[in-house]
Amino acid sequence: MDRFTPAIAVTGSAIISAAGIGSRPALEALANGSSCLKPIPADQAAGTSGHYWGKADQFKATDFIPPLKARKFDRASQFAVAAAGMALADAGIVKDGFAPDRIGIALGSGFGGIANASEFLSGYYQTGVSGLSPLLFPNTVANAAASNASIEYGLQGPNITFIQRFCSAESAILAACRFIEEGRADIMLAGGVDELTPQMIRGFAVTGQLSRYASGFGEGCGMLVLERADHARKRGAAIAARLTTISTVGFLLPGAEQQGIAHLLQSGPPCDQLFCSGPELAIQPLLGSVRAAVTRSPGQVIGYSLAMGGTVLGLLCGSLQSGEQGLHLAASPEGPYYAISVQGGDAAES
Repeated sequence: MDRFTPAIAVTGSAIISAAGIGSRPALEALANGSSCLKPIPADQAAGTSGHYWGKADQFKATDFIPPLKARKFDRASQFAVAAAGMALADAGIVKDGFAPDRIGIALGSGFGGIANASEFLSGYYQTGVSGLSPLLFPNTVANAAASNASIEYGLQGPNITFIQRFCSAESAILAACRFIEEGRADIMLAGGVDELTPQMIRGFAVTGQLSRYASGFGEGCGMLVLERADHARKRGAAIAARLTTISTVGFLLPGAEQQGIAHLLQSGPPCDQLFCSGPELAIQPLLGSVRAAVTRSPGQVIGYSLAMGGTVLGLLCGSLQSGEQGLHLAASPEGPYYAISVQGGDAAES
């Protein structure tokens, strides 16, 4: 368990999802219980029917990025660059306003620029080496999104990308907090990003995942600005929430599941709001050990993705009133499992 003293402050956030741009549309959809998922068009997922997805249809890259530059980015990078700019602005951080080597980025991503990777490899399979496009190659790697965002905003601090199933973003957030605790950065952008393509849906269908963990898949980006609470106060930043502890276990051993759950939750106090990230089947074993006034699963509304943790944690932070206790739970079917304790608003350390 990582306990942060002083707490890690959330001073900015940005969300791009099937609900729209920003946290408000998603929070309103959650409150109303209205799903933002739409039927997958038959012509985009041959051989499947009756399935839904959460495409971020309201996102237009050129609203945030010059057209010529936007064309060079894969969709995940477009999400990340746009969300990073919105989160930095929300935190009151301007380019060149801080030492660039003291600001970094940590992102989770399940599939990265998979559309560009598919296009890149298709060229090779169709015509050989001559069909490979050098312009596509930089976007075929999962860390392209974090790298493009860091270049765009001059972030020269730690830069890392995690791919860890449905806990990809939580792993990135934990790493970001540790970078701050270790003094390797003063400010970290952290969260998760993923895109959604018809090829992915067909792949899920072939592997039998579409009716299980990939049902109602979504896309988008959730980005948080993290820094030490005392650092945020010193620069006069508003603190939306504070991360106090992050617990994780890699696997719940058969026959000893409760022992693993007890270690994960550390017998914490009742929470005002519990937000869950990851498929229902994976989260379900944890819920019986948590006392919460309100429990919400944003994936039911905006769709599930492997890196949705940044979006879910951002929504939790945005929904907490000052002093309220929140808990973010994340799980992959085979592990790992995460529990992130959050307190709404600011509070001086005792």
